[in-house]
Amino acid sequence: MTIIILWFVGLFFLLTWEFSWTHPLTYVAILVQMHLYTGLFITAHDAMHGIVSENKRLNHAIGWFSAVLFSFNFYWKLYPKHHEHHRFVATDKDPDYHASGKFLVWYLSFIRQYVSIWQILLMAVTFNILKLFIPTENLILFWMLPAVLSTLQLFYFGTYLPHMGESDNKHHSHSQAKNHLWAFISCYFFGYHYEHHDSPGTPWWRLWKVKEAYQKFKF
Repeated sequence: MTIIILWFVGLFFLLTWEFSWTHPLTYVAILVQMHLYTGLFITAHDAMHGIVSENKRLNHAIGWFSAVLFSFNFYWKLYPKHHEHHRFVATDKDPDYHASGKFLVWYLSFIRQYVSIWQILLMAVTFNILKLFIPTENLILFWMLPAVLSTLQLFYFGTYLPHMGESDNKHHSHSQAKNHLWAFISCYFFGYHYEHHDSPGTPWWRLWKVKEAYQKFKF
């Protein structure tokens, strides 16, 4: 809920902000909003694992709402694909995986799996309505651009690095070296990716504890 509220508050302020192209805070604001977009997706992701709320309906409702806020993603389309990823990780049945290992080819394949024509149409309609009341530059810089950058953040730290190359463990997943601050900033601890696949019932904000436990027992 904190992520959702911060995203709304940040967007409300930034869409009405008389920003300057030369002011460093403009670019800091884009990065912060990008990180909050990523947080929306991570929240939807955790809901797919049933760990946002013990109440099943509330869990899925929050997941659905978070996904919609992230450029009209459809939760019930994401849901089966994500579970296919966990079931068939790093195989030809994994919707998140591309055997080429090439960043751009893999990223485009990743985007095609999750972006639909309906999302694009809804974004276009929403943009054209909002620009009647909000400066176009603000909409592009603080609503659209952070969402696009967030897909790169999610893909690079949450898919590409964890599943690139060969992995001889049962989850076919790499895990970044322990650095909890960087792990949070980069992708809400999802750089600890083996830990996520090994413990999918652990919410993002506890993954660092799983990392600590695995290192303690010299996994």
